[in-house]
Order: sequence, then C-alpha cells, then structure tokens
Amino acid sequence: MDVPKISAATVADHREQQRRALVQAARELLGEGGDADRVTFGAVAERAGLARNSVYRYFPDSAALFAAVVADATPRWTAHITALMDAAETPADKIAAHALAQLELVRDGEHRIARALAAGRDRAALRHDAAQAHRGILEPLVRALTELGDDDPEQTAVLLQGLVNAATLALESGADYTALSTRTQSLVRASLAAVTAA
Repeated sequence: MDVPKISAATVADHREQQRRALVQAARELLGEGGDADRVTFGAVAERAGLARNSVYRYFPDSAALFAAVVADATPRWTAHITALMDAAETPADKIAAHALAQLELVRDGEHRIARALAAGRDRAALRHDAAQAHRGILEPLVRALTELGDDDPEQTAVLLQGLVNAATLALESGADYTALSTRTQSLVRASLAAVTAA
C-alpha cells in the first residue's frame, strides 16, 4: 500500500495534519460499520495511511480518539441545523427546520457515528462529550421557542427532540425519508399550535 506523505510548514502543522487524518479515518470507519468496538487503532491507522503505533502519539486510548471524533463532528452538525433554521422566516418555521435538519443528518449517515459511539464500550467515558453535543443541538431550538413565546422552552425542546428521536429510529428502520420528514414537521407544527394556544 502506498503511504501518503503529509507535508506541512512546521512540525506542529505536520502533527495536526496527522491528528486530523486519524480523526477523519475513525469517523469514516464509524459511519461505515456502525460498531465502535470494531474501530481499532490498527484499522484507523491503516485508513489514515499511517503506522499503527503513530496513533498512540496522539490518543492514549480509543475513548480519547472517539472524544475527538465527537468534538470534530458536533460543530458540523450544529452548523447544518443552524443554517436551515437561519434560512427560515418565522419562529415556527425555524423550529420545523430544526427537526428537518436533524433528519437530513440521519438520512446522510451522520447519526450512525453517534449511534455507534453510544453503543460502544467507551460510552461511559464519552457521556460528558455526548451530553455537551446534545445541548449544542438543543440551544437553537430553545432560542426559537423563546422567540415564539413559549413559557417553558427548555421543556418543550426536550419533548420535541423526543419526536425527532422517534423519527430517527423509524428512518433507521427503513421508513421513507420524504414521507417521514413531512409527517414529523407537521407534528412539530401541530405541537407548537397547542403550546402557543395554552
């Protein structure tokens, strides 16, 4: 196998490129296989085109590597959600977009990474990182609910997220994306009508 050369202006840049290559390799393997316990340092190093022992220079164990994967993925997930919400006009549209954006991430395979990590042997070590990621996803929803006039936006956000989680399970079980995303957004809007009418 040809090992790709990673070139950089400084040693620090070179190390950062190698670290990013390892995180990307782990992310790809998690997305493809859906089993964190099978994403070994050997497999990650091979995917990144690096020697197996080089992984230990950057990550002492798999929990540290997977925490880096979460830290790398979370800003992309929240950016996608925020972009769709920012493009929406009304608070209700933003809240429906919040649900749609997450279902798009599921459709595109991003959720397989989170699911794999949640089921792996390092899940306890990753609990803090996962909770932080979850809060980051809920924050724009809470803001939109506040803008809508909800008197308990945090509670409503948790309940709406439960609906998205159920839709996620349905998608992963083979439900049609278009039909399910349309139904989910309709249910979100119906819930908002009930909340604002209360």
